[in-house]
Amino acid sequence: MKTRRKFLQQTATAVAATSAIGIPGPTHAVGANERLIIAVIGPGGMGTNLLNSFAAQKDVEIAYVCDPDAKRMGNAAQAVERIGGKAAKQEKDMRRIFEDKSVDAVVIATPDHWHAPATILACEAGKHVYVEKPCCHNVREGRLMVETARRYNRVVQTGTQSRSTEHVMKAMELLRSGAIGDVLVAKAWNSQLRGNIGKVKPSEPPQTLDFDLWVGPAPMVPYQSNLLHASWRWFFAFGAGDMGNDGVHDIDIARWGLGVMTHPSRITAIGGKYFFDDDQQFPDTQTVCFEYPGAGIGRRPKQLIFEQRIWSPYVQEGHENGNAFYGTRGMLILGKGGGWQLYGPRNEAREKMTGRPDGPAHHRNFLECIKSGTRPNADVEIGHLSAALCHLGNIATRLGRTLQFDPETERVKDDSEANGMLRRAYREGHWAMPRGV
Repeated sequence: MKTRRKFLQQTATAVAATSAIGIPGPTHAVGANERLIIAVIGPGGMGTNLLNSFAAQKDVEIAYVCDPDAKRMGNAAQAVERIGGKAAKQEKDMRRIFEDKSVDAVVIATPDHWHAPATILACEAGKHVYVEKPCCHNVREGRLMVETARRYNRVVQTGTQSRSTEHVMKAMELLRSGAIGDVLVAKAWNSQLRGNIGKVKPSEPPQTLDFDLWVGPAPMVPYQSNLLHASWRWFFAFGAGDMGNDGVHDIDIARWGLGVMTHPSRITAIGGKYFFDDDQQFPDTQTVCFEYPGAGIGRRPKQLIFEQRIWSPYVQEGHENGNAFYGTRGMLILGKGGGWQLYGPRNEAREKMTGRPDGPAHHRNFLECIKSGTRPNADVEIGHLSAALCHLGNIATRLGRTLQFDPETERVKDDSEANGMLRRAYREGHWAMPRGV
């Protein structure tokens, strides 16, 4: 397998030659004041929020909504008409949207198992992509997303909106400026009370749902009522647990503040289902530690810690979900939904700032990057590096052993079982199965 360094060198050559070999460029040149034609794929749950935000932008037209559930798709089309006065087309098969050359970009808010296949297909069709977090279902898909975005020169923004949120950005500036010295340890926590999804038997899907299309390239399973619409994230075949669902936001902030732009080399974890007795397959309790060797000033190692208790709705260090950064000359406590406090030596309270997550600013950043041709705040490689922590943490927890990871090859050393979990099984011959998996 080629290394990331070789890939970057090859990508630079490939981008320079795109016109010569017929790789599609933008569907049309997008001027600074021109309207962007967008399709929303998966407009339910978080997708509804994204649809409302993008539809409210003056330079955006929502041309399509796409969902395998006809009821949800119809509701989304009505929402577009209420906001913009013009109905969106309804198309349950995303391939028809990719074929439409007038579409500039797609917003992907599907379940996790569709994130990478849909993004890759969209980039290959010349579309820019806003894709929800985690950007991929597994580590291998994340690398393929980066390669495809670079090969086709597409803007791909991951939905970790803290990357465009003012108070978080200011905190990161302080950490980079040495406000607490060299940050050696960053911690992220995910503490909240989730619901019990129960134990149910397979049944017939609702008549409005094309379940075969929903499953897509994942292996086919029987429909069961606690699988969708929202609880698919607790099943191995479709989600990444709450570490990849809510935890990835705080993990991304932790990695950002730690200042590491590669994968960790060692991952160790403990956890399991300590609280819920239901069909959830992922842990409800986890503690994961990632080690980055020689990443800091003086080539000091660095450590990122993640804690999860999704049965514990108690505020920790002032924030239900949050971050702590421990430096050689102080610490910073941050909540993406509340603000931050910086402490100097001897716990001296210094600066602080309040704030809330700013989704619209993140969406605006995506649109402006399409027009300028620059990388977005949560570029796909940023999304891949943070999502990989969730996947590696889940693998280490499931296997109950430490993983020795090679950041260059993105492989676990001397562990065939763990390496098998860096990928996934696909439905043989499915049209959305990515090449190179």
